Amino acid sequence: MPEQLPLTALLNRIFGGPVTALLNALSIHPKYPQAPIPNYLSMEILVVAILFLLFILVRASLSVDRPRSLQHIFEGVHGFIENQSKEIIGPHSEMFTAFLALQFLFILLCNLLGLIPGFESPTAEASVPLGCALVAFVYYNYQGVRQHGPLGYAKLFAGPMWWLAPLMVPIEIISNLARVMSLTIRLFANMFAGDMVTLVFFSLVPIVIPVIFLGLHIFVSLLQAYIFTLLTTVYLQGAVAAEH
Repeated sequence: MPEQLPLTALLNRIFGGPVTALLNALSIHPKYPQAPIPNYLSMEILVVAILFLLFILVRASLSVDRPRSLQHIFEGVHGFIENQSKEIIGPHSEMFTAFLALQFLFILLCNLLGLIPGFESPTAEASVPLGCALVAFVYYNYQGVRQHGPLGYAKLFAGPMWWLAPLMVPIEIISNLARVMSLTIRLFANMFAGDMVTLVFFSLVPIVIPVIFLGLHIFVSLLQAYIFTLLTTVYLQGAVAAEH
């Protein structure tokens, strides 16, 4: 059985039995029935709980006259993503801001979680970036269908000239599917490498030098969360634009 983080061990102790029973009922047999909840899933649950708590705190302390620092941070993130969406997508991009902001915050917290002793970055596990990429893929395609209708959105894959449709349709389909792989590999590779480098230098030189790599890890975490959100915004623009 793989080593469990303290939070993972606690969740498996409390919920391991019911989770294993549920998986067996669905004909899914976990590799470790006594510990069906892996570390990356417990870390994701923690990130969701942190975000939920932060949202409650911000909502409870909203103020126009005397906004607190937490409100300033969330307003800054919201405003930055909203302005970026307007520049890339154009008018009526506000409807996508909530999804993009939540995506950014979730990935950022997942990336940064590994800096805390006793925790690890769930995005350093390939299945988590893959899940984020699939959510983005489904979301921007759904918005494209919602904007143009099923037939209108399908026409975007055919290109501007009908006689090129037999060539353009498979290229566009492969290109869209490749976006999932691209988003997944970019986020996973960077966070996995960042965690490994930080761990190695902490084990070799426990003082001073690792601080530099911690700063680098924070920078990479911010950068990768931003790039993931930026690319999702670009894909949204292509899906909802009047022309492809």
